[in-house]
Amino acid sequence: MIRIIVADDHTLVRAGLHRILAGSDDLDVVGEASNGAEAMALLHATPCDVLMLDLSMPGRSGVDLIAQVKAEYPKVAILVLTMHGEEQYAVRALKAGAAGYLTKESAPAELVIAVRKVSGGGVYLSPAMAEKIAQDLTSARIDGPLYRRLSDREFDVFLMLARGLTLGEIAERLCVSAKTVSTYKARVLQKLQLGNQTELVHYAIRHELLRDNP
Repeated sequence: MIRIIVADDHTLVRAGLHRILAGSDDLDVVGEASNGAEAMALLHATPCDVLMLDLSMPGRSGVDLIAQVKAEYPKVAILVLTMHGEEQYAVRALKAGAAGYLTKESAPAELVIAVRKVSGGGVYLSPAMAEKIAQDLTSARIDGPLYRRLSDREFDVFLMLARGLTLGEIAERLCVSAKTVSTYKARVLQKLQLGNQTELVHYAIRHELLRDNP
């Protein structure tokens, strides 16, 4: 029996995932969490094999949470299930220690396959995501584009700004102050050598970072 903890801040999403996983005799959802702190508490109290994790829960960066889970519970396989279809999110998640990456548009059958694959020690990416990553690596220059120099949180802020979210909206999503978001914005513009948010949007479009809107 594969024991699973589902971590997602949307109650309906967790309920839907629970129903999908309950349809397989070898899968057992042993706990649910709505944020990173709850996920860590569950891992401490409830043995599990797979942590199914949303990257966009309130609070700390999802990539930071992946790194913490792998440091404290190295035997737990992490399967990211997220709305983010950009390959850069997948690359960052895998580097942090995730064993699989799926978008929420994936079919239920693919989700079950992915859980079984990562629980057995494998790595799972949808064919479309694997192709995106391969193309990105193939087309990248030796030094790589400037956006790769952004930290995980800076990259999150960068994409939200590019999608037109205000500083206040970003602050609410990340559970930080608008002033903190403003600081991140300044760092992003500096690292990408851009003068303003309009240039930032054009940069994101030029590098095809908005191909999949979450």
